[in-house]
Amino acid sequence: MSRIGKQPVIVPAGVEITISDRMITVKGPKGTMNFAHHPLVMVELNEGQVVVTRPNDEKEARSLHGLTRSLIANMITGVTQGFKKALEIRGVGYRAAMKGKDLDMSLGYSHPVIVKAPEGITFELDPELKNVINVMGISKEVVGQTAAHIRSLRPPEPYKGKGVRYLGEEVRRKAGKTSAS
Repeated sequence: MSRIGKQPVIVPAGVEITISDRMITVKGPKGTMNFAHHPLVMVELNEGQVVVTRPNDEKEARSLHGLTRSLIANMITGVTQGFKKALEIRGVGYRAAMKGKDLDMSLGYSHPVIVKAPEGITFELDPELKNVINVMGISKEVVGQTAAHIRSLRPPEPYKGKGVRYLGEEVRRKAGKTSAS
């Protein structure tokens, strides 16, 4: 039995869950999310808890059991609290500014880099920490993918450490060239 899949997901107050056929809809204070689960797992709503079960112990059913439970738990967390990833920009002349809902960044290229906010994602520049971008939204997958896209625009390089990195990410530094003396 899956250790994660067998745990029920508690539905907090203010969250409405509807299960029809294979479609699960979660409504909360921050928004609405939909998810169509795989036919190999069964999802039921019992007394304020969502229970995920599987009919047999086939390999595919076992792998989908815990995954489905985690996705439902992430949907509930997303519509109640939301998700946030923080990115830090390091480098001389590297900076970010808001241009409407989009992000306008100078990353050492000859042109500014503009990142359009996907649907359901908001960008915020941290006023206390300089050069920190917060990516926020209700979908954990979209928040992570958007943050990874921003990081890929100028990944941290190993010699000087310049670039875009996750807040708190350690970049292994390499020694530069040494002159022969």
